[in-house]
Amino acid sequence: MDNKTYLSIEEVVSLPALSELTLSEDGTKIAFVKKTANWEEDSYQTQIWTYGYGMNKTVMLMDDSTNCLSPKWSPDSTQLAYLKPDGLNRTYRLFIKSFEGQSVMNLTDQTGGIQSFKWAPDGKGVYYVASLKEEKRYVVDEYACLFYVDLESHTVKQLTYKEDFHLKQFTVSEDGQVIAFVATPTPNNDDDRHGDIYVWNWESRKRKKLNVNRLLGGDICFSPEGKKICYTASKREKSYYRNHIQDQSIEILDLETGDTNQPVTNIDSSVTPIRWTEKGIFLKWQHKTNVRIGLLTDDGVLETWSKDGCIMGVSTTKDGQALSYLKAENGAIADVYLNNERITTENNIFGERLRSKREVISWKSCDGLEIEGVLSTPVNIQPNSAYPLVIVVHGGPAWASFPIFSDCFNGKYPIELFIEKGFIVLEPNYRGSSGYGDDFLKANYQTLGLAYYDDVLSGVDDLIDRGLVNSERVGVMGWSNGGYIAAFCATFGNRFKAVSVGGGITNWRTHYALTDIPHVIRTYFGNPPSNNDEVYKVTSPITYIPSACTPTLIQHGEVDVRVPSANAYELYRGLKDKGIDTEMYLFKGMAYEANEPGLAAMIMEQNLRWFSQYLLDDR
Repeated sequence: MDNKTYLSIEEVVSLPALSELTLSEDGTKIAFVKKTANWEEDSYQTQIWTYGYGMNKTVMLMDDSTNCLSPKWSPDSTQLAYLKPDGLNRTYRLFIKSFEGQSVMNLTDQTGGIQSFKWAPDGKGVYYVASLKEEKRYVVDEYACLFYVDLESHTVKQLTYKEDFHLKQFTVSEDGQVIAFVATPTPNNDDDRHGDIYVWNWESRKRKKLNVNRLLGGDICFSPEGKKICYTASKREKSYYRNHIQDQSIEILDLETGDTNQPVTNIDSSVTPIRWTEKGIFLKWQHKTNVRIGLLTDDGVLETWSKDGCIMGVSTTKDGQALSYLKAENGAIADVYLNNERITTENNIFGERLRSKREVISWKSCDGLEIEGVLSTPVNIQPNSAYPLVIVVHGGPAWASFPIFSDCFNGKYPIELFIEKGFIVLEPNYRGSSGYGDDFLKANYQTLGLAYYDDVLSGVDDLIDRGLVNSERVGVMGWSNGGYIAAFCATFGNRFKAVSVGGGITNWRTHYALTDIPHVIRTYFGNPPSNNDEVYKVTSPITYIPSACTPTLIQHGEVDVRVPSANAYELYRGLKDKGIDTEMYLFKGMAYEANEPGLAAMIMEQNLRWFSQYLLDDR
């Protein structure tokens, strides 16, 4: 292997991804899920890895842990529960491994499979969520219901029913007497804005709906004494967000008085609770291109525990004395940390290979709004050299690009290969991106496309003014909302030499009728198309087909319900009728994610070929 080259496409696709971190209550043991590529079977595989039990290293849980998920330690830290696939049924069963006796127990045989679970605080049982199908004429709805299984008798009790609601999240008080959960009337995504919080009492076997008139999201947790709950909630009442972009923070509700308050006022970003410990509430939030963790103490003081890097998962003990997290630093993939000490060596996979230099830059958009982005350049960039530039636009829009390696952010575009071929890469965090404050998050209200175009183009012009970019060799690509922005760049102007549209929206009016989240679109436009047709029209890439002139590669998942493939067909037909060089690839069986490494590599190779052809004249 040549150590003086950048990673190949196959090597980028093969980078390991860590997730689902969990820390034992004694603060000494860790379990997490590691995803890797199996090229022989053309599949991604997950294994559970553990750390602790006197071994100062991580080890695989067991040889047959392939594709197991959701490890969780028992309250006494001696057992690990996890989900294991049930043959070819694409469902999961619950297993428990005892480390003291080295035994494994198959706990459930739940029809429909298990989606998630939590240990009972006394360790004598497990709560789990499973789907129950309700078959209507031509339609099958899957309602998530809550169950409890006793570990001694293996008896199962159903606690909620599909006739009542669809379960979204749940948590259990430390004394095990009360369950709090978020539920919606139906599994329909449009009902997410109708979510409510309920509490269920073991002693009375009764549930109560709490008076919380907010949009709900994220996890929910009890205070240590069980008298309060903390959850993620919108800052205004539900009805406001029917026509406005959602913001959110954490909210605390007193179960005895019903009083609520939102205690975090000094963070201008969405905040989510991790766990309410004896030391206070651990929180996570994004600050520009960093994701931070902190502790909100009982006296209302917020202590920031990490400032730099991207925190991708956190687990703590109930006393708050031990903390474990996944963290990716600049130009790196995630490693596991325990009390600020790194315990995995995932980044050793790079060896002495070259890696792009990733830095955060900023510029002013046309209206003066400051925009940030991640600029990736060669390690030996030459000053005063005008490089060809490719722009990779993140999805969302309420998401962001970070200066790290992650399949979550860069899973379809081979940034390292672009760098090796002589490009530089810009990933703009355009208005509407998360982590830059509520005003920035909402700055794209009714200006989608038009304002995005200005944000992207002003970043290009800034790099041209710095002498870094050849203005005649600029291309843009993106997936989902990033694909929408790429499509808008392809039809609205003539500044780009080539474009790649991945899973992108092209006509907002038809997309509103076809997507599974029309309520989300309405929050950005203020009204449905029937009441606001002009805004839907001027922000749709398809509107500008008559003046389009940019060669365009179109990539789309065949079964994407979020952005249905009709968007791709409409753009393809419009560009082809204009005689513009256009290629379209519809990937069979794919929704948003490329679930096979071979498909992920193909998507990257198509993009590398397209931009090399048009920006480098590499035919």
